[in-house]
Amino acid sequence: MLGEVLDADAALAAAEARKTRALARAGRLTLDVMAGQRASSRAAEMALREVASEIAAAGCLSDRSVQAQIGRAMTLVDHFPATVDAWEAGALSRAHVQAIMDAGTPVPVDKRAEFDVLAVATAEGLSPGRLRARLATLAERLQPTTITERHQRGREQRCVRVVRGENGMSDLIATLPTVLAVGIYDRLTQQSRALIDARQEADAPQSAVGTRDETGAAFGLTPAGEDAAGAPSRSADTASASASASASTSASTSSSDEACAGNPIPSGGESGDVEPDTRSTDQVRADILADLLLTAAPDADPTRTDDGPGTLGAIRARVQVVVPALSVLDPARENLDPAELIGHGPIDIDTAQRLAEATRVPWDRVLTHPVTGAVLCTDTYQRTAAIDRYLRARDRHCRWPGCTAPAVRCEIDHNLDYALGGKTHVCNLCHFCQRHHTQKQFTRWQVRQLPGGVIEFTSPTGRVYTDHPLPYSPAVRFTTDEPPASTLPQGTQSAPF
Repeated sequence: MLGEVLDADAALAAAEARKTRALARAGRLTLDVMAGQRASSRAAEMALREVASEIAAAGCLSDRSVQAQIGRAMTLVDHFPATVDAWEAGALSRAHVQAIMDAGTPVPVDKRAEFDVLAVATAEGLSPGRLRARLATLAERLQPTTITERHQRGREQRCVRVVRGENGMSDLIATLPTVLAVGIYDRLTQQSRALIDARQEADAPQSAVGTRDETGAAFGLTPAGEDAAGAPSRSADTASASASASASTSASTSSSDEACAGNPIPSGGESGDVEPDTRSTDQVRADILADLLLTAAPDADPTRTDDGPGTLGAIRARVQVVVPALSVLDPARENLDPAELIGHGPIDIDTAQRLAEATRVPWDRVLTHPVTGAVLCTDTYQRTAAIDRYLRARDRHCRWPGCTAPAVRCEIDHNLDYALGGKTHVCNLCHFCQRHHTQKQFTRWQVRQLPGGVIEFTSPTGRVYTDHPLPYSPAVRFTTDEPPASTLPQGTQSAPF
């Protein structure tokens, strides 16, 4: 058994190394094609997207992830050849290779060959975790600059990103200077402890921490009208945004209401009905962070003209949500037809109901076919762009193969350009995110729309890929009326079909 495991590991490592070399050759192909054309960096980027999209479409992957894989493969093959050789020979695992690349990428290019050889020698007999510690020291010795100088460059990489998790949860990750990150965490910890201490010292139920006012601006954070420090909180008006909902099977909306964050609003309209606040320190810390980010106006706001909040303080979160009407009426159905946060996956029906109740953005009804779930039409009681509502309900996200960018973040594209006679009609329009809208315009990919909202893509090599609009769940479900076998009269048999 041990031999089988080791042989499989070696075969897997060799296969991954061969794939890495193949992806690197694909990347070099774009460089070779553009080499003699004096092309701009934009044209070179489009050429790389073209190749990445071809590989992604063939493998049913996202072209963004394939483009990232190509870049990683080129870095590995060009700058860490000894690592790739050892990987292909089965001496290193993917985790070892990732550790070497992570530690070696910050090393100057002219020092990477030396680092590469030393890293492979160092990796022998070490787990990936222990290897990382050794490589950090090794990489530091090869750096020509000080940590201070590199920190100044590292600050340019600060960012915020969302990593989708399970059960309607996600990780919000902020890459910040360490001092700021630790300081933020410490402040959240102090605030959470202050809330918990106040909760424990409260003499009456109405003084318990964990309620907000009836507007639903945030959930379970501080007493109504006050922030974590006890000061009056800023009002949080809902910004206007596009919306969509459903009468027969689904309802969708693009909501900017802060009601999407934090803990649920405790049930009970009076203070005496509020349940005791039993949140842990981690939960309170997360709730305070959500409250601060969603309701507080930034102090460093260059758009301010007086002592009040400026434009930045008026910006509110915006999400696109589909809420099945039948699931709202019967929450027990939510596993059959769950509510969905477009681009991120299912959310619990309780959150969807609270969004529906709290948002001021009008909902669009999405009328769907009772069996196929295809969008038939949309309507609303307020005057809006009917075509945009229909496309948002039909597409839900960017239609490029493998892309999941929500429609509210996308641009509407004329599949046949308007200048060439393309009609401004749903049969010639679909959503593309900015990346793929640009790619459709400046690369050799061809796009046309077939009946039923099916988008057909023709790649530069002539391969054809189709993207079908995701149908809504049918409102009618057919089940057999035949009684279980155990209840049939003795001697009878079920029908053979």
